[in-house]
Amino acid sequence: MHTVVVGLNYRTAPVEIRERFAVSETELAEALRRLKETRSVKECVIVATCNRTEIYAVVDRLSLCGYEIRAFLEEWFGIPPREFVKYLYIYEDRDAVKHLLRVASGLDSMVIGETQILGQVRHAFFAARELGMTSRIFNHLFQQTLAFAKRAHTQTAIGESAVSVSYAAVELGKKIFGSFRDKTVMLVGAGKMGELTGKHLLANGAKRIIVANRSRDRAAELAEKYGAEICPLDDIPDRLIETDVLISSTGAGKWLLTKRQLESVVPLRMGRPLFMIDISVPRNLEPSIRELDNVYVYDIDDLEGIVEDNMEQRRKEAEKIERMIEEEVSAHEHWFRTLHVGPVLRALQEKSSGIHRATLESLFNKLPELDEHQRKVIHKLTKSIVNQLLQDPINRIKEMAAERDGEDMVAIFARIFSLEDKLADGADAGERGDGQREGRLDVRTDGLTDDRTADHAVAHADDRVTDHTAGHADARAVGQSAGPAEVRAVGQSAGQADDRTAGHKAEHPDDLREWKGDRKNGRVVDRHAAGRDAEVGEACGAAKVPGIMTSASRDEEEPVSYMLRSLAAGPLTARG
Repeated sequence: MHTVVVGLNYRTAPVEIRERFAVSETELAEALRRLKETRSVKECVIVATCNRTEIYAVVDRLSLCGYEIRAFLEEWFGIPPREFVKYLYIYEDRDAVKHLLRVASGLDSMVIGETQILGQVRHAFFAARELGMTSRIFNHLFQQTLAFAKRAHTQTAIGESAVSVSYAAVELGKKIFGSFRDKTVMLVGAGKMGELTGKHLLANGAKRIIVANRSRDRAAELAEKYGAEICPLDDIPDRLIETDVLISSTGAGKWLLTKRQLESVVPLRMGRPLFMIDISVPRNLEPSIRELDNVYVYDIDDLEGIVEDNMEQRRKEAEKIERMIEEEVSAHEHWFRTLHVGPVLRALQEKSSGIHRATLESLFNKLPELDEHQRKVIHKLTKSIVNQLLQDPINRIKEMAAERDGEDMVAIFARIFSLEDKLADGADAGERGDGQREGRLDVRTDGLTDDRTADHAVAHADDRVTDHTAGHADARAVGQSAGPAEVRAVGQSAGQADDRTAGHKAEHPDDLREWKGDRKNGRVVDRHAAGRDAEVGEACGAAKVPGIMTSASRDEEEPVSYMLRSLAAGPLTARG
């Protein structure tokens, strides 16, 4: 799987192109569904703001994604490729992750470090997730991105100087008039951008604000908050006679004011200049309005250099965030490369827990005289053995999974611990569920799987362990590797162990092992184990293998064996 970003922004495309690629809230859900139907796209998020339209996608074939996503843009927006291809950019994998982190942190914004984009990225992700357009990769990536962007702003001073598009619009008005104290400002649009603009206007001394909005309730809410007047949209031309600055920030998607509407208003202003700032995308003010005398129109592209005085400090802080981003990208890459090890480790943990549980159940059934304290001691000790045995292999496979041949290493690891069946069961369960089991792994075991179940040998091993423990307690009952039979016993599922424990004596009376223990110099001799250990020694070239002790060479009883036998005999006592 690959992560890609295809889009255009204020750096690559002028506003007249960007506004043609605007995606409204009402269109977003259908646009996402259509995008998800595009060949090769597995997950998708659309981030559409006044400064950018970007498609984030998880694809299974990089060679097709550029063409397919471009075809989606052509079909959805109804624009021939020749009119927009030159404005597009595409990032893949590491560069795509880095781009998303920069966007959410405000480093790719027109005003560096602005925080409004973080809310827009969050909204875009939540909307896509709610519609089922994201799965494990994007759920992790976007949650990581949102957390990182928040941390970047709290751990650096990049947000200390208030600079955003709305702030830039107010700064432009200040450059023109010097102060808002005796000026009348009309705010067209009562959304988030309008609210931020009103906040900056008040902070800069504006005394009279007129709010015009399609929804009167929202206009009234904003007017009450900022002590402003309410104006219906249809009355805007008449109220322009008394207005000095108009700032428009709506999502109307059409011209709210045209040159023809203002032609009758301008003479009534008695030569007073009218400054109109359009920060909407698509724009609300017809560009030809600027042809009128004493009317000055600015759009969002005119705002980029307005707050330069506050930007130098932000650039210094941005350098710190860039270094943080490199670390975050590396962290995501490591997570992505180790995705395939997660199901294997879960299967191993489930299997080991099942074996531990079944073995203890069998042991306790055959040692009913054990009290609760003794059972807890045995449970804790044996659980510790299991965990310690698995700790190093788990840590090592996590490291190896991130290497170039990590998938092969994970497949071998699954074979070693005989996890193929559990992984297959997990995959089948996912398909029976929602069909989109996150992180499901197809372990490649072609030519590697041993079909032998060794159930019979395991059944014998179980009875050898438990029968012997009833009398003398052999260390192999709690994890000592005595030979292949015990290794296979550790590799069986809980369900199989339960069945064998409950029914072995009835089903295989001839196979019951008769343990003959001789006490010589304080040690226990297992005649069956002696023969089995001899086979192990032969298989290993007669070499002494650490962790495998033959009965014949055992000089003293293992501590685990001693403890179990002591428990069977009576309560534990402190030893001096």
